[in-house]
Amino acid sequence: MVTRTIAEINDKIQRQQVVVWTVEELKSKVAELGVAAVAQQVDVITTGTFEPMESSGAILNLGHTDPPIKIRQCWLDGVPAYSGFGAVDLYLGATQVTDYASSIGEGNDSEEFRERGGGHVIEDLVAGKAVHLRALGQVTDCYSRASFETTITRDTINQFYLFNPRNLYQNFIVGVNGGDRPLYTYLGPLQPHLGNAVYSNPGALSPLMNDPDLHLIGIGTRILLGGGIGYVAWEGTQHFPLQKRLPNRTPIGPAATLALIGDAKQMQSRWVRGCYFKSYGPSLMLGVGVPLPVLNEEVVVRCAVQDKDLVAPIVDFSIPRRVRPTFGLVSYAQLKSGRVTIDGKSVRTAPLASLYLSRQVALDLKQRIEAGEFTLTEPVAAIPNDRAFLAQDRRGPQVLLED
Repeated sequence: MVTRTIAEINDKIQRQQVVVWTVEELKSKVAELGVAAVAQQVDVITTGTFEPMESSGAILNLGHTDPPIKIRQCWLDGVPAYSGFGAVDLYLGATQVTDYASSIGEGNDSEEFRERGGGHVIEDLVAGKAVHLRALGQVTDCYSRASFETTITRDTINQFYLFNPRNLYQNFIVGVNGGDRPLYTYLGPLQPHLGNAVYSNPGALSPLMNDPDLHLIGIGTRILLGGGIGYVAWEGTQHFPLQKRLPNRTPIGPAATLALIGDAKQMQSRWVRGCYFKSYGPSLMLGVGVPLPVLNEEVVVRCAVQDKDLVAPIVDFSIPRRVRPTFGLVSYAQLKSGRVTIDGKSVRTAPLASLYLSRQVALDLKQRIEAGEFTLTEPVAAIPNDRAFLAQDRRGPQVLLED
């Protein structure tokens, strides 16, 4: 029986004697050699994904002006940033849209400008580009400045880090449209009459699908976030570990999520990309790599899961309700084949995640670990496994308005 500790694995990493396989390599090796033989050989398994993660954003500290300003409204390249805490602290959300009114007179009326949002500004800052800043302040005795305008880069501000409330959905849905008109959604365009099906999770490549009960991943786990060092900070918003699960412990729909944090000054724009969904809005494509230490054979068993053993629900977006009807469950092997059968009709499928770049994230992380540049961390606390999923409905006194 194989047993390892993270300290032992880190020692091998530092001596550059560690054996690291991507999760795809691991699955192939298990099919060839079996679980026990593989567990004897491999120390770390790397997983990765590159997909839209709209519940993301950046914390920025600008540094104080002279005279000082207490910012209460701020725009970065015309995109509003939240300024309701420290005097020169900002939070820029990935899906925040451009405030056109604030940009009048700047010559920014092109379609490209109108499709920009917070994710694009974050990408530009990560890439070292200059971003226009306009701020309005609340005048007080200690903050006498009323307005400020300048350009900033990642090198001219103090802190610049991503703090993402919800990333790495353990599983998600497959979107379809059973109606009679196109729908523009967070999964992209869904064509009428079941014209297409879009899935967002990379399936067997996905980090949390390979650690379904989060035995290895916890608060404090070091990860690769946007090409730089990041950490698991907390459970993610809408974290739902009580989702129904298959015998292999993988969930049948949206389940666990993680909140992530990492220094954006270390990140690479290749892995942090602003994007735009037609008639829906801006978002952020983000590469995340998660190492899984092989502490015992059970880790290998979980990571050997195949796309044929993972399922997601097919959800009809044409019904405008919180709980929409489904067409049942479909395996990721079927989704990745390019077509699924829904209600007797053959429907083409497409992934929202880049499967190619998801593999590249896992490979990048593997190479860093092999080079001794990335060591593992012990979680300081477990991610809760008992969170229910609460919906929001009107409560308390209600007034009925009639014509």
